[in-house]
Amino acid sequence: MAINTSSVRVAWITPLGELLAPPRITAGLLRLLVQTVLVVALWRGLYADTEVKAGLTREQAVSYAVLAVLASRIRNLDRSASRDEVIQHLHFGTIVYWFLRPIPPQRYYALRALGDQAYGLIWLLSGYALCLATGVVELPASPEGAAVAALSLLLGQWVLYYVMLLIDLLCFWTLRNQAALLILVFAQNLLSGVYAPLWYFPDWFITMSGFLPFQATLAVPLSLYVGRIPLHDALPQLAVQAGWVVLLAVLTRLLWHRAARRVVSQGG
Repeated sequence: MAINTSSVRVAWITPLGELLAPPRITAGLLRLLVQTVLVVALWRGLYADTEVKAGLTREQAVSYAVLAVLASRIRNLDRSASRDEVIQHLHFGTIVYWFLRPIPPQRYYALRALGDQAYGLIWLLSGYALCLATGVVELPASPEGAAVAALSLLLGQWVLYYVMLLIDLLCFWTLRNQAALLILVFAQNLLSGVYAPLWYFPDWFITMSGFLPFQATLAVPLSLYVGRIPLHDALPQLAVQAGWVVLLAVLTRLLWHRAARRVVSQGG
């Protein structure tokens, strides 16, 4: 029972930190509102003289862009205020406590991520309901499409967890290379379709991104939702997402063991 209670407390760190700091919630709400208004205006303006671009109608493009903005609340929750980022712990030397606690560091990291994503999902669903009510976002063409998109989003978040874990684990070797981490995060967002649907990029870019896990985190779920990827092509996409989950799980597990060897505790 004590283990379950401690696990809940670990997962609750980020939501509790947000709830105890109302200005952060207000700032997050305003940021989402401004971003949503701007992307709606942008994509409607881009489609002012045409109805279809890159296989996407104006309504599909706007829905994709708005959902990408809402998904940022799952992808970009800030732990820096509580000084619980891996690179911060490595900088201050407190990463050693991750390996001295009763909870293994892998479990602690996973529980923090679970709490972050659960809290971000509340924001996503709330914003999604509001956008549906105001007509900014369209519903999928069928209930089956909605179910497949939801499953793909779940797999995409799983892939994203391992991608971000991989980036964090690299800190054990790069130590203070903050610039490299920012470049990696930017590349991850670009290649996953956060800034714009990948369908607008050149063919060589789309082909290259197909060999990387990034588009499986967001581009695939949103493309399934708006119908850019037909429902009959969903199964191969889901299989690719599941494959990335397995591959990245094995890779990060190996890196955790190697990272543990680089942590040295002195004085006890």
